[in-house]
Amino acid sequence: MQAVYKRILLKLSGEVLAGNDKKGIDFEIVNSICKAVKETAELGVEIGLVVGGGNFWRGRSSGEMDRTRADHMGMLATTMNSLALADSLEQMGVDVRVQTAITMQQVAEPYIRNKAVRHLEKGRVVIFGCGTGNPFFSTDTAAALRAAEIGAEIIFKATNVDGVYDKDPNKFSDAVKYDTLTHTEILKKGLAVMDSTAASLCRDNNIGILVFNLDKPENIVKAALGENIGTIVKE
Repeated sequence: MQAVYKRILLKLSGEVLAGNDKKGIDFEIVNSICKAVKETAELGVEIGLVVGGGNFWRGRSSGEMDRTRADHMGMLATTMNSLALADSLEQMGVDVRVQTAITMQQVAEPYIRNKAVRHLEKGRVVIFGCGTGNPFFSTDTAAALRAAEIGAEIIFKATNVDGVYDKDPNKFSDAVKYDTLTHTEILKKGLAVMDSTAASLCRDNNIGILVFNLDKPENIVKAALGENIGTIVKE
């Protein structure tokens, strides 16, 4: 089997790590995802990974709290998820590094672009924690930024639906799935693929986005092999 991508950026939501409990970490789910990541890496694909923190904390829904401080707490939540993923991958024999946009040297490497690229070239999975390191920016934007910086060909956005729909398929039985879209269409139609900052960044840097369902983690491997799953976004 031959992968069709050399370097990808895998974006995971924090919620997906929590499973049915909706909070915390379900290590059965983490292990199943990491098993698929390992299989993808064994195909020769270089993998960068960005994970959200919504299973612990979501800054934008923190009520009366100062948004900057709330977002900093969210960045720490992404670091916990990054470390959990790294531990699972290491136990499977995968060489992995965690880099954080906020310096915490006793816990992880600081994010240095050239060092991250070097890790990828050596076949290591690199997990990027703390989002962009700035408040008011989502982890979707962090994924778009890191993908641009490391020269990833595409972002794999693994979600709880099997692609992009014109409206929420969980609420509307007549929702229509898109097989292909452009970044411009996402922005014009206000589709809930990722926030507008992330979509614009992908468009401006010609980075494709593949949206697919993570209920079956093997979809990560299928996506790397170029199988027709989910919705592809490209100009």
